[in-house]
Amino acid sequence: MKLRIGNGIDVHELQLGQNLIIGGIKVDSEYGIKGHSDGDLVIHALVDSILGALALGDIGQYFPSSDQKWENVSSETFLNFAIDKMQNLGYKINNIDITIVLQSPSLKSYNKKIRIKLSSLCNIELNQVSLKATTTDNLGFLGRGEGIAAFITTLLIQNENTN
Repeated sequence: MKLRIGNGIDVHELQLGQNLIIGGIKVDSEYGIKGHSDGDLVIHALVDSILGALALGDIGQYFPSSDQKWENVSSETFLNFAIDKMQNLGYKINNIDITIVLQSPSLKSYNKKIRIKLSSLCNIELNQVSLKATTTDNLGFLGRGEGIAAFITTLLIQNENTN
């Protein structure tokens, strides 16, 4: 197959006093992501979208939250694993489309920083990473500021020198 597409979704609880790391960038906020690793839900969802496109399962199969070995580990470790799998199978990222659902803080001033960080981590151009952020207009647990969600679609293409 020349093209493969994968979706990744991650949702985390927000907690007072935790770090808010989104796409490898620390965002100024009094509330942060409650998670086993560094809680970077964008990278978690990106890993799932890459693994899903390759039909290799999900992040939890390789890095279960029940394993203390992964506690407080940078999510970049998980992304490097997924990218290695992708490259070993002869694929590369064509583009990544990210939607983050978060009532606050606004991510407007972080958008380009996050895109730059992700393009660097994935070794792709900035114009291959799309990032949108939205709120739920105060509806549900996301709108009450209790959590954050990320939805990612990644398109992989076969390397030209791979048959």
